[in-house]
Amino acid sequence: MRRAAGKQPTSTWLAEAARRRLRAEGLLGVVGQWEKEHGEMDDAELAAAAGKRRRRGRR
Repeated sequence: MRRAAGKQPTSTWLAEAARRRLRAEGLLGVVGQWEKEHGEMDDAELAAAAGKRRRRGRR
């Protein structure tokens, strides 16, 4: 953990990791609810979403 934190205090790194995890879990919940209502996202929809993220400069 110390190596992963680099120059950050370990507590800061842990807090940020927890925040990322909670955000990811929240997003999975949103996607799961959407899929219950509309059906699973297909490959074309996922590719379109990935393309939008790349154009916005996100990973």
